[in-house]
Amino acid sequence: MDDAETNPPLFEAPPMAEQERMVEALLFASAAPLSVGELNARMPHGCDAAAAVELLRGRYEGRGVELRRVGEAWAMRTAGDLGHLMTRETVETRKLSRAAIETLAIVAYHQPCTRAEIEEIRGVAVSRGTLDQLLELEWIRFGRRRDTPGRPVTFVVTQGFLDHFSLESARDLPGLRDLRAAGLLESRPVPGTAPEKPAPEDQSEMFDGDAED
Repeated sequence: MDDAETNPPLFEAPPMAEQERMVEALLFASAAPLSVGELNARMPHGCDAAAAVELLRGRYEGRGVELRRVGEAWAMRTAGDLGHLMTRETVETRKLSRAAIETLAIVAYHQPCTRAEIEEIRGVAVSRGTLDQLLELEWIRFGRRRDTPGRPVTFVVTQGFLDHFSLESARDLPGLRDLRAAGLLESRPVPGTAPEKPAPEDQSEMFDGDAED
């Protein structure tokens, strides 16, 4: 009579199907790959994690998720041919600087206007980076060149600008007084104009400028 018959184990190992479920749960929940030794340490006494891993590996073969060997450990991983589905495009939120907000508002209400005219209204120089940011966002674009010495380029807002702010046309823009109350414009009057002069009623022509050739 051998020792196994004379000294039976106090606790029998779970059936292999149950061991396979345990390995599956441990690997699924683990943030890092687990070795066979780590799996055995977490499973009931007498379990054979190595055998359970092999059975589980065969079960997941050809599925969207695979049991993959990583060095001396094992991990659940997305099938290689489906990796492109895990790629996700995100929209980066970019906060406009105060200079960009003021410049955008000036272009919207005074378009078509040149860089020099924007600077005259703001009272400070407009950096190239400010205009580049608004152009990159496609909220402003180049309009017609002025028929003046030097033929400076003008700027106008785009249909994308109107769409972003849910505006049907330039007539839907808020009043200058509202913008100043919201802190989007300084409370100083535009040079050469009355302090409380309202925005023009008919601004439809502001969006008729052709893009620069």
